[in-house]
Amino acid sequence: MKIKALIFDFDGLILDTEEPDFLSWQETYQFYGGELKLATWLPFIGAGTTSIPFDIYDHLEKQIGRELDRAEVRRRRRRRYAELLAARPILPGIEKWIADAERLGIRLAVASSAEREWVVGHLTERGLLEHFEFVTCEDEVKFTKPDPDLYLLTLKKLGIGAEEAMALEDSLKGVRAARVAGIFCVAVPNPLMREFLFEEADLRLRTLAEGELEDVIAGSTF
Repeated sequence: MKIKALIFDFDGLILDTEEPDFLSWQETYQFYGGELKLATWLPFIGAGTTSIPFDIYDHLEKQIGRELDRAEVRRRRRRRYAELLAARPILPGIEKWIADAERLGIRLAVASSAEREWVVGHLTERGLLEHFEFVTCEDEVKFTKPDPDLYLLTLKKLGIGAEEAMALEDSLKGVRAARVAGIFCVAVPNPLMREFLFEEADLRLRTLAEGELEDVIAGSTF
């Protein structure tokens, strides 16, 4: 079956927002005398705000045994996150895969568990938004990843079947969502998840710069 569309995740796949997000929270915990371990944070990755497994402010307050000015904590954390994120470039291979897809006549879309303002804002800032026909975000579905709703809605927008699409994901939750939707999925793990095997993915690449789009399509069975 001919691939008619590539569906990109955003956070951790196009831009490494995941590691700066964790590091900004980890530094915030340390500032107030707490500790945030990666194992505690991992359930966040790829899920979006509708699936956050715990109240992170409450978690910090219980650790240190006192209430905090949550608005102050939020401002400090967001300021640090912005500083860390500003230094991050578009991830390797992204722009080439976009260019190759356009050369081959393959349509492009984004399916993200994040808020639309966040995704569209960053895509616009980095000059990428114009390349994507559709951007599907958490406000359009009842359940975010690992549920398949974001992918199923994106397929509906594109007017194609699951066998005519390829998904690009950086998280276990994202890969699960794509596969449940019946879409061939290439995993490109973000830095926080590189130790995971990604067994549900059809293909695993360290970065998209490692693989050529045409070779991935030609070497895959759909």
